[in-house]
Amino acid sequence: MPLMMGSHIDTVRNAGALDGCYGVLAGLAVVRAYQAVDAQPTRAIIVGAFTNEEGVRYQPDMMGSLVYAGRLAVDKALNTIGTDGTRLGDELTRIGYAGDLEPGAIVPHEYLELHIEQGPVLEAEGQLIGVVENLQGISWQKITVHGTANHAGTIPTRLRHDAGYVAAAIVTFLRERVVGAAPETTLATTGSLRIEPDVINVIPRKATFTVDLRDPDEKRLQAAEKRLADFLMEIAEREGVKLETERLVRFEPVVFDAGLADEIEASAKRFGFANRRMTSGAGHDAQMIARIAPSAMIFVPSRGGISHNPREHTDDDQLVQGAHVLLDVVQRRMAAA
Repeated sequence: MPLMMGSHIDTVRNAGALDGCYGVLAGLAVVRAYQAVDAQPTRAIIVGAFTNEEGVRYQPDMMGSLVYAGRLAVDKALNTIGTDGTRLGDELTRIGYAGDLEPGAIVPHEYLELHIEQGPVLEAEGQLIGVVENLQGISWQKITVHGTANHAGTIPTRLRHDAGYVAAAIVTFLRERVVGAAPETTLATTGSLRIEPDVINVIPRKATFTVDLRDPDEKRLQAAEKRLADFLMEIAEREGVKLETERLVRFEPVVFDAGLADEIEASAKRFGFANRRMTSGAGHDAQMIARIAPSAMIFVPSRGGISHNPREHTDDDQLVQGAHVLLDVVQRRMAAA
C-alpha cells in the first residue's frame, strides 16, 4: 500500500496561487528529492491532485476525494450539473482530465496534506508549523424564499410578503442567535444572495441564498442547524411566505490520526520550527481520505490570514520549510515501514 501526499488544483474566482496547489507541488518536490539522490522508498509514493475540492461550480465540495474514498458514486459525480449549466463529466473530458482508473482502486497506507493555513492564527502567534489535529464539520444548504412582488410605495408593511426582508432577517438571525448564542467555534456565512426581480421600487418576490454552518463539534453543529430550522418555520408563518431548503453538503467533523500528528510535531521540533496543535476551519481533501486511511495535515502561515483572494501569500522560506517537514515525515514513515 502506498504513502499518498497531495491536495487539489482547482480554485475559486479571484483566488490566490497557493490554496491547494502548494500541497500538490510539495508532494512532487518530495518525489523529486528521492529521485535526486537515487533513493528507493520502502513503499510506493503517490501524489494526488483531487478534482473539485472547492465545490463552487459543482457541489459538493471535496468531490474528487469523496469519490476516491467511495462515499460518492462516480457516475453521480460525473453527472453533476454546475452553476453554469455544464455537466462535470463533459468538462473533465473537454480539458483532458477524464481518467479511466476505478476510484479507490489504490487505497493509501497513509495520507499527508501540506497546506497554507488560510487563517491568521500561526502568523499572529509567531508559529511556523500547524499540526492539524481535527477538521470542522460543514453544513451547506440553499434556501429559497417565495414572497409576493408588489409596489414599494403603496403596500403597507403589515400586508407585505417580502422575500428580501425574510432573507435579510434569516441572515441576521444566523449572526445574532445562532453564532451569538454558541461558543466561538460555531460559524455561519451567507456567501451568495440573489433577489428577484432586483428592482429598486419593487418588493422582492423571491430570494435565494446559501448558508454555510461550521463547527468542530458535531453536537454543536446539529444544534446550530436546529436553531436555524426552527426559525425558518417561525418566520415563514409570520411573514406569509413559502420557504424551500436544499441540502448541498453535510460532512461530520474529522479527527486526524494521532500518530501522524505526533510525527509532524516531532519533525517540526527537530528542525527547531515553532509549532502548535490546531483545528482546520476549512474543508480539505484529507477530510475524505481520513475515511479510508490514517491521515493528517501540516499548515504553514498565511500572511494576514488572507485566502480565497489574490492577496493570498506565504513567504517563500516558509513554503520551503513546510516542505522540509513533509519530506522529513515521509522519510520517517518510510523508515518505519
